[in-house]
Amino acid sequence: MRIFTAALIVVALYASACHAQNTLNFPTIGHVDRFDPTLDSLIANDAKIEVLCGGFEWAEGPVWVPESANKFGGYVLFSDIPHNAVMKWQEGTGVSVFMNPAGYTGVADYGKEPGSNGLALDAGGQLVSCEHGDRRISVVTKDGGKMTLADRWEGKRFNSPNDLAIRQNGDIFFTDPIYGLPQHADDPRREIDFCGVYRLQKDGTVTVQCRDISRPNGIAFSPDEKTLYVANSDGQDPVWRAFPVQGDGNLGAPTIFFDSSKDGRIPKGGGDGLKVDAHGNVFATGPGGVLILSPQGKLLGRIVTGENIANVGWGNDGSALYLTSDMYLCRITTRTKGAGF
Repeated sequence: MRIFTAALIVVALYASACHAQNTLNFPTIGHVDRFDPTLDSLIANDAKIEVLCGGFEWAEGPVWVPESANKFGGYVLFSDIPHNAVMKWQEGTGVSVFMNPAGYTGVADYGKEPGSNGLALDAGGQLVSCEHGDRRISVVTKDGGKMTLADRWEGKRFNSPNDLAIRQNGDIFFTDPIYGLPQHADDPRREIDFCGVYRLQKDGTVTVQCRDISRPNGIAFSPDEKTLYVANSDGQDPVWRAFPVQGDGNLGAPTIFFDSSKDGRIPKGGGDGLKVDAHGNVFATGPGGVLILSPQGKLLGRIVTGENIANVGWGNDGSALYLTSDMYLCRITTRTKGAGF
């Protein structure tokens, strides 16, 4: 009951601070670090980081939902993990609660991060969620309730699914670290003794694709879906890996795509969420902001809000990059477009 009460309190704060937004002029924060001239073709020199709304405890997993009937073209959904809610932000309207509870449906207290984390849309436009509290991958069905797609591997419950990427054939690849378990790695409810990268096929089959990354986190495909990028949020192994996707749909052995400990322009640190643009550039949250990496893993620049950034996602016509940055939902206009737009 304590979780739901807290959620209602914070929702009231959202509503009073951000609900009636009928403006296109938002406050701006931060800056863009430019490490390579190539970045100018991706982000204009005068691009600003807009703060669209705030007051969240830890915002995550932004996903764009197209809506042709809305004159603004759609809306953004994102998780506020501690308050067990999925929030909706729509230009001209502001922020509102889309779904609560979003990741934990029990009646007891379930730690500090009970809600949903990564969000995505399947081919039918249905919302697919990584849920910490209920430890599953779920889908909100059209005109119906929520359905479990997977909650265990070989009879053992997942740790706390974190982020996901959906292939065009419907396969869902997701990461499963321990951050959503109330006592993390030492939680007595833990049933799997590694943090895995998994493949969930349309027939419900779940297979482990990697168990060697200490804290797998953000995950996304290259535009041709021949490569899967996975971030490690463990600062002792601050490496983003590139996995080849084999002919049978499983992952091959990874290579190092980027290692933050090898670049003196940024602090050593692990990564969180990531997305890929239509040209194969990777926009990966990491030390100090969003790292912008070429398809070859070269650091081109960094988007800096001054707050930790959990995840990113493209929206609108594909050129607006939405950032969940700690307590804020932000946006920056790019000269590129997200993969799939």
